[in-house]
Amino acid sequence: MSAVHVLNGPNLNLLGTREPQTYGTTTLADIEAGLRERASALGLSLTFRQSNHEGDLVTWIQEAGRAGAGVLLNAGAYTHTSVALRDAIAGSGALAIEVHLSNVHARESFRHHSFIAPVCAGVICGFGARSYALALEAIVPLLQARDAAKA
Repeated sequence: MSAVHVLNGPNLNLLGTREPQTYGTTTLADIEAGLRERASALGLSLTFRQSNHEGDLVTWIQEAGRAGAGVLLNAGAYTHTSVALRDAIAGSGALAIEVHLSNVHARESFRHHSFIAPVCAGVICGFGARSYALALEAIVPLLQARDAAKA
């Protein structure tokens, strides 16, 4: 059974009430429930975490990478500032997809640059809570191809 770690950065614990015009009214717990249901149907083990602390995210990325798990990472604002997250993905060999609820490219210019995108398999943004489901669907064949190449 493949494993996927869904890691959420700062302020994502406020989903549902934080700027609903930008992020919608779906809570992080709602997103987790939907992903758990879909992961179960896909035969995936799912770890779902959120932290407002960069170091927690670095540690969790390293753990996932070393374990060979896929990573869906919504790093929030750390996307645009954190070399540490970028290095954790690259250094641990994590197979990661960057996820955002909003279309960061249609927002403020400081959100247009991602430190983590160059070390991720892909970026999914702008589809609200559905961004997570799309990322989960996208990572499955990548994990399968990686595992087949190792066999």
